[in-house]
Amino acid sequence: MTIPTLHTLPNGVRVVCDPMPGLETLALTVVAGRGAAYEDPARSGWSHLLEHMVFKGAGGRSARDIVEVVEAQGGQINAATGYERTSFQIRALKGGLPLGVEVVADLVRRPTLDAGDLAREKQVVAQEIAEAADAPDDYVFDLLQKGAWGDHPVGRPILGTVDSVEAATPEALSDWRASLYAADRLIVSATGAVEEAELLDLAQKAFGDLPATPGAPVPEPAPFVGGSFAETRKLEQAHLVLMLPAAGSRDDDYFALRVFAEALGGGMSSRLFQEAREKRGLAYNIDAYADTYADIGALGIYAGCAAKDAAQTAQVCAEQLLALVERIDEAELARCKAQLKAHMFMAREQPLARAEQAAGQALTFGRLFSPAELAAGVESVSAADIARLGRRMLDPAKAATAVLGAKSALGAGEIFRRALFGGQ
Repeated sequence: MTIPTLHTLPNGVRVVCDPMPGLETLALTVVAGRGAAYEDPARSGWSHLLEHMVFKGAGGRSARDIVEVVEAQGGQINAATGYERTSFQIRALKGGLPLGVEVVADLVRRPTLDAGDLAREKQVVAQEIAEAADAPDDYVFDLLQKGAWGDHPVGRPILGTVDSVEAATPEALSDWRASLYAADRLIVSATGAVEEAELLDLAQKAFGDLPATPGAPVPEPAPFVGGSFAETRKLEQAHLVLMLPAAGSRDDDYFALRVFAEALGGGMSSRLFQEAREKRGLAYNIDAYADTYADIGALGIYAGCAAKDAAQTAQVCAEQLLALVERIDEAELARCKAQLKAHMFMAREQPLARAEQAAGQALTFGRLFSPAELAAGVESVSAADIARLGRRMLDPAKAATAVLGAKSALGAGEIFRRALFGGQ
């Protein structure tokens, strides 16, 4: 059995190698442990814009050259920007690691950032912002983000605004790139048909000379402020998102939060699915989820329902949450643990998800976790932990709610809040 390894280059860049014997493919991700949470209002959306721009040309290759050289070897290339990280990802056939590292290193270190490309890409991002605003099941989460985290960068959309994106210049983006992709929070993570010696050699050549200067400082954790946002829109459904403050990834209650979310709305046997959909027919889509960052986190509930049913749906969500805080029996607890472990381990069987997970562990904890450790964390959660976490989430009497739909649905957030906290 192979064991994943974590190495640190002299300049601080970390390298994760996680071979998966028997695979004919590999996954490579280079993760910069900074994202939209590091932006001030004037640079809102710049991390995402920069992620777009590096694909317009890098290392002497044009935008077309970048994708063609990867796809010519059977590979796929992608990227993603989040609040705490930016990832550049390649899937490739066995033997594709040297080209993958070379291409991604060019994206991270040697983008062209041409002024003409930037002007065109600003238009593309403006359309992406408009598309998100037109998609109610996307836009409602932007409303919720603001309601939960207020004026902190985590409360702003990752895409930024048209005005903030328009203000970016090639020179300013170049400075932001050096700050965002600095060596101190850069992870090179490869999984699948990879060999440790080759990966370390390639990483050293590609990133070993990156200056060991610190990048943008880690922002203060966002306080959960809570608040209600509701907008009238002519839609066939009302979209509800309801949220309570909870635990971050480094919190002792992290696994309890994951189990709590699973019990409340994680699957077809969950309380919300059974009560709101199966028993009452209130919603087709209803689920609960753990939204976690390194030091902050929340429990969220999403429901799409008819406007006339929004109030009742919010009431049911509150009632089921309160009932879970009061009691979970051993059979339900065991079922939720089994489902959560299955989700975690199934993801580990996908090379890219596995490489991203390892990079996240290295960034957040400075170490890697074995499957046995993750399973033990899940298994350690008790009924008493569920109750204690529930009281912790309810104690501040703060909730963030977002409702999008017909006017008759807009009071659902207040109904949820009153059902949980009474007249507070």
